[in-house]
Amino acid sequence: MHQKPNLRRLRIGLDLGGTKIEALALADEGRELIRRRVATPQGDYHGTVIRAAELILGIEAELRTRGTVGVGIPGTLSRASGVVKNANSVWLNGRALDRDLADALGRPVRVQNDANCFAVSEATDGVARDAGIVFGVILGTGVGGGLVINGRVVDGPMGVTGEWGHNPLPAARDDERPGPECYCGRRGCIETFLSGPGMARRFGEAGGTLDTAVEIADAAANGDVRATAHMELYADRLARGLGSVINIIDPDAIVLGGGLSRVAILYDRLPILLRRYVFTDRLDTRIVPPMHGDSSGVRGAAWLWEPGSSDDTGAALPSAAWNSGEAT
Repeated sequence: MHQKPNLRRLRIGLDLGGTKIEALALADEGRELIRRRVATPQGDYHGTVIRAAELILGIEAELRTRGTVGVGIPGTLSRASGVVKNANSVWLNGRALDRDLADALGRPVRVQNDANCFAVSEATDGVARDAGIVFGVILGTGVGGGLVINGRVVDGPMGVTGEWGHNPLPAARDDERPGPECYCGRRGCIETFLSGPGMARRFGEAGGTLDTAVEIADAAANGDVRATAHMELYADRLARGLGSVINIIDPDAIVLGGGLSRVAILYDRLPILLRRYVFTDRLDTRIVPPMHGDSSGVRGAAWLWEPGSSDDTGAALPSAAWNSGEAT
């Protein structure tokens, strides 16, 4: 039986991904109490809100207490309209997710970009906790990024800081132009090459018969010639994309997250390939896997709230890790 945590010390994080919804309950010192995952009802906004609320309420029932709720999404809340924009889970776009989930739960929730949540987690008590400038990368259903400087997330006035996945692939070759169509309406975005689905599609276009990025990476690790060549091309494209990021922000560390962060060859090849694309005589940027694995983003979402203090509604105030306290 779970020991009942102090009400003010229970934080719940939710990672609302394109294929799965993960929830994590943390005690005040960051100790994990419960973690649960369910499939995302793809294309069904109302079903997604209901599934998320059920997941949170189920955890609270199990722990017999109520907590604060922070949510990481593959997009951001528009500060102009208050609805989700730029989500590759396109059924979230144009929806007031924070208000709808708050109505379902009967309390305020805080919503942030999932890459920001991931970056905060790894920069706060993860693999990059001693780094001054950290760029956290999501390589999963989509491609995103979060920037943390001196322990605080940098989230600009439009909430699009770190959206490197919707820049054109740098140094595109003739056979990479104009590039695949992207859900954002443009062609040749980095995401169309480096996301898991995008990588698998490019493999199929080259004559490969494997269906997912994981299968391709596993085949390459087992010596499959076609898969090995495609992983080398993937690593080079990733180096081109990250090279442009390094040239702009010069981070101490880049932490790879998402499903493709588990591909070991990337940590061997990127330090070599990046030297071709970074404007420097020596590459000092560390390319590292996350300490907290694929649950790092959901931990960051839980840290959207700081325990021990409250606003007029009795809800916890936002953590100092979040720039200007604007988690929404």
